[in-house]
Amino acid sequence: MQKIRRYSIFILLAINVLIGLFTFQKYGLSWDEPYFYDYADAIGYAYSPTEWLSGNFNLENAYGASSSDHANRGPAYIILARGPVHLLQSLGIDQASAWHLVNSLTFQFGVYLFYLLAKRWMTEPAALAASALFTFQPLLWGHAFINPKDPPFLVFFLGAIFFGFEMVDDIEKNAKAKPAKLLLAAFFLGIATSIRVLGPLAGLLVCIYALSKLSSRDISMWVKVIALYGVAAIAITFVTWPYLWTDPLQKFIEAFGFMSDNPTQLKVLFGGELYRADELPRRYLPVLLVTTLSEFVWPLFGIGTLVAFWKFKKEKWISALLVFLWFLIPFAYVLLRQPPMYDGYRHFLFILPPIFIFAGFAIEELTARIHSPWLNTALILMILAAPIINATQLHPYEYAYHNAFVGGTSAAFRNYETEYWLTCYKEAIEDLQNQSSDPATVYVHREAYIAATYAKDFITVKDERGALNEIRSGDYILVNTRANEDLKTFRDAPTILTVQRGEAVFCAIKRIP
Repeated sequence: MQKIRRYSIFILLAINVLIGLFTFQKYGLSWDEPYFYDYADAIGYAYSPTEWLSGNFNLENAYGASSSDHANRGPAYIILARGPVHLLQSLGIDQASAWHLVNSLTFQFGVYLFYLLAKRWMTEPAALAASALFTFQPLLWGHAFINPKDPPFLVFFLGAIFFGFEMVDDIEKNAKAKPAKLLLAAFFLGIATSIRVLGPLAGLLVCIYALSKLSSRDISMWVKVIALYGVAAIAITFVTWPYLWTDPLQKFIEAFGFMSDNPTQLKVLFGGELYRADELPRRYLPVLLVTTLSEFVWPLFGIGTLVAFWKFKKEKWISALLVFLWFLIPFAYVLLRQPPMYDGYRHFLFILPPIFIFAGFAIEELTARIHSPWLNTALILMILAAPIINATQLHPYEYAYHNAFVGGTSAAFRNYETEYWLTCYKEAIEDLQNQSSDPATVYVHREAYIAATYAKDFITVKDERGALNEIRSGDYILVNTRANEDLKTFRDAPTILTVQRGEAVFCAIKRIP
């Protein structure tokens, strides 16, 4: 029994990986993926000595077809992931599925880091339960496959916190920093910063943790170690972000300003109304945090917060407070600054781990008060049941999940964004092809290149926008329900096919009479 407990996290990870291996090819390409993966294919140019010495080296060639969109987004994750992806492609797996598998495996590595971090404050069983609650959130499970930007940032930010805290503890214990621990902490911080300019927040929290350990007798040693840590992290950021190479400080400031303002004119459906992304009400993030995580999460978080700040001793209390600030600082920034937001809160997925760590404090406290192992097991299963059942029902659109507080995803439809990344195009095109093998033309209202990926030779896919004069009787229109666009696009044309889960329709194919 002791051995099973010791390796229980690996059993959980093995189950998750096995599920991923059976399902990764079900997920369709999302809106942001094709051009981002083109960036991954192009980025090797920046690291080619042959190109450096060619006499006509141009860094713009390293950004792919959408350089204006991706140059200032650090490619650290895709640099690390492109090798495994190419290996999978060499085995006959299509590009999209190869990336989806690698993305999901990266997230599972993040689940392991979450478990290790949680064990700093709680028992192994409680850390395992918190890890399971974290990994089985439908929102996170879905994004883990189709989103190569935000979950990887979550993973490396989490790693920067964990290895940073480990580095500080090692210094306190041994009066010096082991090079391996310092480099690990700097590596994760550097990669996180390259992926998103909010990465330095992890370094700030680590430095505050170091200050809490500071004493006058060894202040010079701490200063040297933190300086080395910072320099190493900056070097890793610089090496993995070619955009910075021409003018590091100025380019970073530009990227920070751009990402802070996040300019966009996208329409966002929230509470049954359409808002511009830069005009959303302050309640947007709080409401979505409450309604897109499973029902037990926030009550557990509340109990766990009370447990942490009433019962923890000073050492645990300080580090737990820093984890709480990991959530609170970005959350407060959104409420006060009101930056443009869209696609739910995917840009802020990295603030979720602290919520589940504090939920773990509650699970530990509750199970300690229930002395029956069977009742404890039943409690954990009850907490996990709802997200697992809902994820199964929504597959492969788990990220469209809304909980029972708003009546589930079916009731959220037409009130909140559900399948906003258009991954349903895969199922829609495949279903159309299964109905008939007759030649057909499909006009796609938005992002036609996604649908074209899945079209066979007898299907011609065209962009509907700008081609209204070309559409003829018998042609098909593929439209998504993001921002209720299906209600405005060829509204009188009969719908012949829908992709939906429950009452929530994600996309539809209409036929021109």
